[in-house]
Amino acid sequence: MKYILVTGGVISGIGKGIIASSVGTILKSCGLHVTAIKIDPYINIDAGTFSPYEHGRSEGVDEPVCVCVCVCVCVMVASCHAGEVFVLDDGGEVDLDLGNYERFLDIRLTRDNNLTTGKIYQSVINKERRGDYLGKTVQVVPHITDAIQEWVEKQATVPVDDDGVEPQVCVIELGGTVGDIESMPFIEAFRQFQFKVRRENFCNIHVSLIPQPGTTGEQKTKPTQNSVRELRGLGLSPDLIMCRCTTALENSVKEKISMFCHVEPEQVICVHDVSSIYRVPLLLESQGVVSYLSRRLNMPIETRPRKMLTKWKEMSDRSDRLLEQCSIALVGKYTKFSDSYASVIKALEHSALAISHKLEVKYIDSACLEPSTLQEEPVKYHEAWQKLCSSDGVLVPGGFGVRGTEGKIHAIGWARKQRKPFLGENVRLSEGVAPVTVSKTFVCAGVCLGMQLAVCEFARNELGWEGDHHTTVYWFFQISRRTFLTCISFFFGSDANSTEFDPESKHPVVIDMPEHNPGQMGGTMRLGKRRTIFRAPGSILRKLYGDAEYVEERHRHRFEVNPELKSHFEDKGFRFVGQDIEGERMEVIELDEHPYFVGVQYHPEFTSRPIKPSPPYLGLLLASAGKLQSYLQKGCRLSPRDTYSDHSGSSTPDSEISELKLPSISSE
Repeated sequence: MKYILVTGGVISGIGKGIIASSVGTILKSCGLHVTAIKIDPYINIDAGTFSPYEHGRSEGVDEPVCVCVCVCVCVMVASCHAGEVFVLDDGGEVDLDLGNYERFLDIRLTRDNNLTTGKIYQSVINKERRGDYLGKTVQVVPHITDAIQEWVEKQATVPVDDDGVEPQVCVIELGGTVGDIESMPFIEAFRQFQFKVRRENFCNIHVSLIPQPGTTGEQKTKPTQNSVRELRGLGLSPDLIMCRCTTALENSVKEKISMFCHVEPEQVICVHDVSSIYRVPLLLESQGVVSYLSRRLNMPIETRPRKMLTKWKEMSDRSDRLLEQCSIALVGKYTKFSDSYASVIKALEHSALAISHKLEVKYIDSACLEPSTLQEEPVKYHEAWQKLCSSDGVLVPGGFGVRGTEGKIHAIGWARKQRKPFLGENVRLSEGVAPVTVSKTFVCAGVCLGMQLAVCEFARNELGWEGDHHTTVYWFFQISRRTFLTCISFFFGSDANSTEFDPESKHPVVIDMPEHNPGQMGGTMRLGKRRTIFRAPGSILRKLYGDAEYVEERHRHRFEVNPELKSHFEDKGFRFVGQDIEGERMEVIELDEHPYFVGVQYHPEFTSRPIKPSPPYLGLLLASAGKLQSYLQKGCRLSPRDTYSDHSGSSTPDSEISELKLPSISSE
């Protein structure tokens, strides 16, 4: 087994995850079996309960808000770093970097591929409680460091490819930066580990920043020198120094880093900004990274074919040539931080590339679509609706918490009512929503919460399950001679809703799962890969999946559509075409006589790959580009070879789409 440790210096968020994934990609292209481990030094057990402003949406904690109750004010504060919670097949809730590993390497990881300080301490404490240490004093060294090494060695041998072959190379990314106090046990563990597995089986890639101040325009090496010096002081010497910079590294700068960091010039690798992350593996390969690793780790791989990189090059070249745009309105709560929807955006990009369109994502804060925003901030309200109306398709991703849900419902209802292209139609969903004029067909897709809110919207506006009465009371009051206007709304009865948002709803169309334990936050959801059975032969989504009888996709939810109300919806053409094995949980919805109105309870974005786009997202992009019906009529299949061949032009004609073939999702 060969181990490649990727560390980072100067700043966090420097791109270690993409670089680690790219190193794995170029090694896999040489015929090696590669696995990956991400180490997060935080004390959390996993990422499941993180705030969306940390690493993604938590299970039960909403975003930072200010809540007033009587005279008490409660404020929750979170950090400004945003990201998603990535879900694995086994239900592991992990760092979003594991999503990069899976997408780049086309592998399937488990929760144990994400190692945290919390997991290590929990493991060691459990051993101490069982008496495994025979009464010894349990310390960071050797007990914690030994546990880290044992974990890495054990997990590195677990197969991650479909063929079940044991990996030959393990790429390990250590989160944070060198010098962080949280990382010290891990640095020490790998200092020992390099001697345990011997030098020819272990190497260290250090990623560092080369800043380029705008005042001088000169590339500065001092931060990298200091970072490498600190790493060496902790017992690790970098074999490759990968320099993140805005522009290509100058030769004089490379020589300076070589001299002061005690490495050969060939060991200094430039990782400058590129047009697409898909070019990073090509950038590393062009600078001899494979050749160096082959010599350093005694791996005879230089003469092996690299067909996988050829596809990556074709894909990157094609991405740069795309001209025709397809715009998708992403209606969500955390739109200020794109990493909160990282996998969703990647799935959209994969699908857009497959149909030769350039993706334009219009981020819309769902709260800005609500009538209350019209009165408080009319400019934001009209800008949000203008974005929605000018898009080609609408996507409502998953999420939790009540804020912004009514705005999502308005967006879903608007997209549903625009099922046929006709000029000058005015659509007014409810009081306070501005009428809009459209002249094109709209398509809509909902994921997880998006599907649940689609059910709520249809129940309110088509089944008539609305509240009985609503009134608003306004009054004036004075503070320090200034007059303020305030109001309070009273609801008598309530609309069709989810019990997550309104436990007393008269029409609970979305309910809590029976097995959910509301008294615990972490690990209480329906998580991981689950089977969905297609009950309707003519389903659009079933066709997109290659007419499969069932699919297995990853879930992350604790609420579900009320199965007792199923018949009310289907009588109106709102069909539940996919269900779980028992037929009790509604998994997929489709609306009759609509070009593409689809909702899924699972998260298909987690299994989307650059050369194997997710079928629900592919359908959304095809429908948004006006090519779905042609695609369905001509075979409904996509071939990575045809998709990423050297085509020119800005779009894919219907004749070309008919030749595309999507690998069918077959039963296992």
